[in-house]
Amino acid sequence: MYPARIRTPRLDLLPLRAEHATEMATVLSSPALHTFTGGAPLTPAALRTRYERLVAGSPDPAVSWLNWVLRLRTEARLTGTVQATVTGSEAEIAWVVGAPWQGRGLASEAARGLVSWLEEQAVPTVVAHIHPDHQASAAVATAAGLTPTDEWQDGEVRWRRATRP
Repeated sequence: MYPARIRTPRLDLLPLRAEHATEMATVLSSPALHTFTGGAPLTPAALRTRYERLVAGSPDPAVSWLNWVLRLRTEARLTGTVQATVTGSEAEIAWVVGAPWQGRGLASEAARGLVSWLEEQAVPTVVAHIHPDHQASAAVATAAGLTPTDEWQDGEVRWRRATRP
């Protein structure tokens, strides 16, 4: 499975390329983006190396790494990322929107677009892992149709959506 361009009302979800690293390093430069995930902002060179690895794909042929950057059409700028790791019948998704663009519903819009695309690809289950104190990510997951479960992984709640009965 390979990422395809996804269009939502305000965003173009563009398949990730290593060349996105320079602009994305600025988008992801706020240390606040790492409050719940840990780590620190990457330099453009480090982010390019990471993107090259992601674009090359998973070394496991049974796993698909699908990554997109979010382009806000009205500003003609990259504003964040979404990703899906597809293993068998399940996709684990994640998202991040740069600090200057938060609070506009862009993460929710991108997550809904991604989940719809995964449903079109016949992926029956979508999950996300969210820190219990991260209310903004919980709102994004809810907007994308995921609901919290009683399962935990590495201190995070597993959210789930069945796209097919």
